[in-house]
Amino acid sequence: MQNFRNYFEILGVSQGASAAEIKQAYRQLARKYHPDLNPGDKAAEEQFKLLGEAYEILSDPEKRSQYEQYSSFWNQKGFRQQVSKFSFNNLDFGDLGDFNSFVDQLLNRRGDVAANRNGRSVDPPPYASETAPPRPPQSRQSSARPSNRRDAEASLIVPLERAYAGGQERIRLEDGRAIEVDMPPGMVTGQRIRLKGQGIGGGNLYLRIEVEPHEFFKLVDNDIFCRVPVTPSEAALGSTITVPTLDGPVQLTVPAGVQPGKRLRLADRGYPIGRDRRGDQIVEIDIAVPPQISDRERTLYQDLRAIESFDPRADILRSWQPVS
Repeated sequence: MQNFRNYFEILGVSQGASAAEIKQAYRQLARKYHPDLNPGDKAAEEQFKLLGEAYEILSDPEKRSQYEQYSSFWNQKGFRQQVSKFSFNNLDFGDLGDFNSFVDQLLNRRGDVAANRNGRSVDPPPYASETAPPRPPQSRQSSARPSNRRDAEASLIVPLERAYAGGQERIRLEDGRAIEVDMPPGMVTGQRIRLKGQGIGGGNLYLRIEVEPHEFFKLVDNDIFCRVPVTPSEAALGSTITVPTLDGPVQLTVPAGVQPGKRLRLADRGYPIGRDRRGDQIVEIDIAVPPQISDRERTLYQDLRAIESFDPRADILRSWQPVS
């Protein structure tokens, strides 16, 4: 079969995977291969596109069932005949030519086109879609009815804290309308959110999410990274310090003798993974030297320097050999 793509293998799930398992697998892999995290990596970009196409089909019960019927029709290894749980318009798979033709018809691709990796022209699918537009499959005998309803798209820039927590958001659209939207928690850059009936003439509106860079936190996959400074005495003696997280400040134990660049982990303080799991927050330690000190502090530092035995340059001096 030409161009066949095993969407279950692409998402790394079994053929019997539930909708929740498919969604979780997609979100994890989409973040891993997202173009923002892999700039200039064409292979990652192609994999990201394949993940979006796989999710759009397998997350929709009707499209998934037809995909499985098509797979059984072509007798692909690893697929088994199944009795459809849904009713569909009759489709003659043998007339479709190749797998891309089947996907085009299944997703109702039309209009403006872009070349895909096989050189064919197809509509670009919503690769980062959380909720893909439901387009029921159509038989070859059905005729399209003219309609003024059209889907629309808009961009929404969201602060990291709001992307993490979700909640009510008031959005002003380009046509002047202002709408209240219940945003889901755990939004990521590239995600598309469908607002049913908010498009043109009652069509759907798709919001493209862009999460703003944060001055303190950095999101990598499902983990939150940050750098936290400690004083020389806190580093030498150890301490308990207060660290910001997306849920609010928490206490972190800094071990005695901690070195600059040491990473400490706050478990389950990162980004959501599905409904019941979260990533971690990774805290990188930085040692900050006070730019100004009091007379008392100066005296104590001088006393310390007079008695301290630690020489941070000892290894450098031992290994250095002058050029004769």
